[in-house]
Amino acid sequence: MSALNILHIITGFIGLILLAVPFSNNYKIINYRYIFYGILSQLILAAILLKVPFIISFFELLGNGVTILQNATVEGASFVFGYPPSDSDSVYRSLLETFAFGVLPYIIVMSCVSAILWYWGVLPFIVNVISKVCQKLFNIGGPVGLGAAANVFIGQVEAPLLIKPYVGKLSNKELLILMTAGMATVAGSVMVALISILEVQFASVNLIQHFLTASVLSVPAAIMYANIMIPSNEITDSSESSNTKVYNSTMDAITTGTAQGSNIAVSVGTILIAVIALVYIANSFLSLIGGYIGINLSIEMILGYLFAPITWLMGIPWNEAVIAGELLGLKTTLNEFVAYPALASLEDGVMSERSKLITFYSLCGFANFSSVGILISGIGAMAPERKDDLIKVSFKALVAATLASCMTGLVVGCFI
Repeated sequence: MSALNILHIITGFIGLILLAVPFSNNYKIINYRYIFYGILSQLILAAILLKVPFIISFFELLGNGVTILQNATVEGASFVFGYPPSDSDSVYRSLLETFAFGVLPYIIVMSCVSAILWYWGVLPFIVNVISKVCQKLFNIGGPVGLGAAANVFIGQVEAPLLIKPYVGKLSNKELLILMTAGMATVAGSVMVALISILEVQFASVNLIQHFLTASVLSVPAAIMYANIMIPSNEITDSSESSNTKVYNSTMDAITTGTAQGSNIAVSVGTILIAVIALVYIANSFLSLIGGYIGINLSIEMILGYLFAPITWLMGIPWNEAVIAGELLGLKTTLNEFVAYPALASLEDGVMSERSKLITFYSLCGFANFSSVGILISGIGAMAPERKDDLIKVSFKALVAATLASCMTGLVVGCFI
């Protein structure tokens, strides 16, 4: 790695931290020790998850499991929606070749499997380990540590359910941590669906390894940014927070997990219909305006230049930063189900493999405007008296989650 690249990376770390400072309630009392712990823990975790041989072998095993899940989902979807046509030249295409019936079923199946693994105690064990580490490093309470860590595997609304009795008691900083961690990670139920979109573009890499690494790394980054924006030592603690029972039996896990997955799948599908239609309408107006001034104006172009400085701070060369900025902007203003297909459809040579992978990590998260509404509604239903506080910290959470994913991209870029 050249001296220029090292300088670029150091500038990136400083720049991504400084971007959060203007959003701080009191920048004078920011505990810089937590910033150091946040970055150091990300670097150590990245080294372990990306470079340790037996961890890599474990992810390869998980990759084989994902292939089985994909094949199993196709089997179930084929039975319900019809088999693919035998003649590839036929004008009659299978429903399985559409996004609604070919991709969204992965969310349903993975949600069901995640619920089973949660009831069997596999996921709670891993979540508790991550939670304990975060509590020690960042001086946070058990409930918010558990809620933040659970986002690695379950959804941004489902994770707070694990600490539902304590949500009303959390400080504003703890609410910010909970929301930021929810938007800075991608739930396991959505990972397999995204893998099915990206597996052609990233055929040479283990996508499940990168998705899980992105979510794990983003948890300490999310807590770090929340500590910058609302510096506080208030702690809500309870030794009973990890004993919350989510499912009563394996069959309850299957039925509840499937129901939750179908709700997520329908929500994703309907949101995509709306946002893509809105983008088309907006681009139509922008193209008319651009025609008068001789510029091919579009939302994508505007977002590209707006987010380019941030993607440059992530370690992407400036000649590729506008393209990466466009993708990051699409993810932030719309969602990851719009941004990832755009990444997958990039022509060869437009971005280097390193830049693509850094961008991949920066897109891994639910940090978008629709997620803000989902979190306010979901967590607000658990503690209606805190709805005003949730609204108060929601914009900070969106900014913090976006920066957390970008910091994760920068950290991973150090190991590529």
